[in-house]
Amino acid sequence: MTAFKSDLLNLLQSRGFIHQISDPESLDALAARGEVVAYVGYDCTAPSLHVGHLLSIMMLHWLQETGNKPMALMGGGTTRVGDPSGRDETRKILTYEQIDANKETIKTTFSKLLRFGEGKTDARMVDNADWLTKLNYIEMLRDIGRYFSVNRMLTMDSVRMRLEREQELSFIEFNYMILQSYDYVELARRHGCNLQMGGSDQWGNIVTGVDLGRRMGTHQLHALTCPLLTTASGAKMGKTAAGAVWLNGDMLSPYDYWQYWRNTEDADVERFLKLFTLLPMDEIARLAKLQGSEINEAKKILATEAAALMHGREAAERAAETARTTFEEGGIAQDLPSITIARAELDAGIGVLAAFAEKTNLVASNGEARRQIKAGGLRVNDEPVTDERMALTGANINADGVIKLSFGKKKHVLIRPV
Repeated sequence: MTAFKSDLLNLLQSRGFIHQISDPESLDALAARGEVVAYVGYDCTAPSLHVGHLLSIMMLHWLQETGNKPMALMGGGTTRVGDPSGRDETRKILTYEQIDANKETIKTTFSKLLRFGEGKTDARMVDNADWLTKLNYIEMLRDIGRYFSVNRMLTMDSVRMRLEREQELSFIEFNYMILQSYDYVELARRHGCNLQMGGSDQWGNIVTGVDLGRRMGTHQLHALTCPLLTTASGAKMGKTAAGAVWLNGDMLSPYDYWQYWRNTEDADVERFLKLFTLLPMDEIARLAKLQGSEINEAKKILATEAAALMHGREAAERAAETARTTFEEGGIAQDLPSITIARAELDAGIGVLAAFAEKTNLVASNGEARRQIKAGGLRVNDEPVTDERMALTGANINADGVIKLSFGKKKHVLIRPV
């Protein structure tokens, strides 16, 4: 490990955040003086960020905690173009109204981990629509485009990999790295930014921005990337069979978010405690020594601490208690995810396949429901389903006034008649 002078880089290194740094000595000196003004860009492609974004938000948090200034850049402008990085197809073009609506709901995530205000180390949020939407195309080609080599742009991973796979890359996407680089220059000029951070797949785009700043006469700019996280089994972080692990509670319940972290693979527990919780390193070291069945206690702590950051301590502990009641006591916790169904519809009968696939989305399709029934994987009120023609009716409502549907040991939904 490199011995840095600054608390910032020592902390980021010890917790596993650093993948690449463009000029470590220069950045370390800035950080030691508390003079780093760093930003991360977030496009507004959905109403919520997901776990894949959480790594960079945590980096901004620690940057602020070590006496430096974080900035969250909303991509109100770049979302209109679409980042081709890591994708095999063009992103869906959103309306301006959709982008603005997404931007507003995303903003709430940052206040959970950053302190905003006007002070020296207070976080700021800016939107690149403020300058990108005002660019004149001819002036942009003359004043900015002349610094970009198409030959070099074609070597960037975000472009090269798409072309190698013979997947179409639109001209609008090809321009994305130019806009991202120009963002860095504008933030340097307007707000004194001197560091851009992001995932390792953004390294090419970020150092292109560093180079553009040098050519356009800004102060020295720096780049720092974190590793693109995969689980120990090689799966991409933030994705599950059911879809993205959203950070907003209205898109993924606090209970399901808690369960996501509770299901962490044994080999990932220590690493995720360092990256996704605020626990001190000595406590993480203690938890990392747990072996065998005891490691489940570390996973519960990881789940509760991670959920507390996004949803508050009360919701996190309630999710932990719901899981304990459900799994350890075999009872029904009323805080389990639930749906409501009209009593009249229930009295008429709902096919068990439809209940698991269409009503609750516990499985992806009727075909998957059939396969799980044959394998003994689906249960109603903790009793295995053996007949795919079974219908749920009012007679299935249990003593708690609900019908509990379960897929395996960890996925449950309550049907509440109304």
